[in-house]
Amino acid sequence: MMTPSRTAVLSGLVLLAALTACTEADPGSAGSEPPGSSPAADVPDVLATVAGEEVTFADLPEGTASQLAQLENSYRQQRHQLLSDAVDEAIASRMLAKEAAARDMTTAQVVAAETGGPPPAPTDAEVEAWYRQNQSQLQGRSLDQLREQIRQFLRTQRAQAASDSLDARLREKYDVAVHLDPFRVDVADPAAPALGPEGAPVTLVEFSDFECPFCGRFAPTLKRVEEAYGDRVRIVYRQFPIPSLHPSAFKAAEASLCAHEQGEFWAYHDLLFAEQDRLTVRDLKEKAGRLGLDQGEFDRCLDTGRKVEQVQEDQAAGQAAGVSGTPALFVNGVPIPGGAVSFEVVSEALDAELARAGS
Repeated sequence: MMTPSRTAVLSGLVLLAALTACTEADPGSAGSEPPGSSPAADVPDVLATVAGEEVTFADLPEGTASQLAQLENSYRQQRHQLLSDAVDEAIASRMLAKEAAARDMTTAQVVAAETGGPPPAPTDAEVEAWYRQNQSQLQGRSLDQLREQIRQFLRTQRAQAASDSLDARLREKYDVAVHLDPFRVDVADPAAPALGPEGAPVTLVEFSDFECPFCGRFAPTLKRVEEAYGDRVRIVYRQFPIPSLHPSAFKAAEASLCAHEQGEFWAYHDLLFAEQDRLTVRDLKEKAGRLGLDQGEFDRCLDTGRKVEQVQEDQAAGQAAGVSGTPALFVNGVPIPGGAVSFEVVSEALDAELARAGS
């Protein structure tokens, strides 16, 4: 048996994770060092000497701190996942043993009785229906190319649903409480544009790229979150343009922060995503005029590169947090895998955090 959170990983990543996000081939190549970058605690102050001159962490090649931060984050995430999976296995084993004893059955008999045995193989019609429903996210791949992957995905989904149903029922029956907190990363930034009160019990952080089609597809979901959760959720937007894929994205990110200076980030944000095919510098300035911004001030901000450093800091912070594609979502620092996931997936994560906060 697996918990619902692990189910989300399976159903979101087995087939679609790479197909619902704009992903950079070399995520470590962009951006600057994360703000406040410093060596790990086990790194000495003086790393070497050359003719008596000290070589310190500050003398290392640019990007070293960012790469170390990514490695540290990856290690912590894998460590937590290993521990979480082991806890789930221990819980499942304990619950099944209790249930088997109560029914005078073996654990295998309990599972078979509850799940009804292996699920039937998906039919061709079901595979084709799934393909049609998700075709826009499959990057032009044909049904013949994906048929067997989809079939396996649906088979795994069915088996997992049956397992989850048993898991949930037994957890309720045996009053299971998990005290291991979810894996979290620090992605908050008070300087980033935000909607909602600072004291909201849940913060949703999105790393996004204004030229990424998947980010554009996710924008309405963000609107639904705002409407459905109101002051209970604070939404924070952080910049993660991927110039290797989207040549206009970096300047669009700067422009959005120039609009933020005049208190119009979200209106500008909506306009950028509504017109993703119009992101030249001339277009960016025209949009500012259309929104009634101070044109001279906006143009100076954009032309002088006043927001370049802030965009780079967001990129570096995202990379340190393990972001390699957009949109990348974090709920109270807990990553939501899968890129441009549905409102239901985001809502599940938000509800879980609200429940933890007692809100």
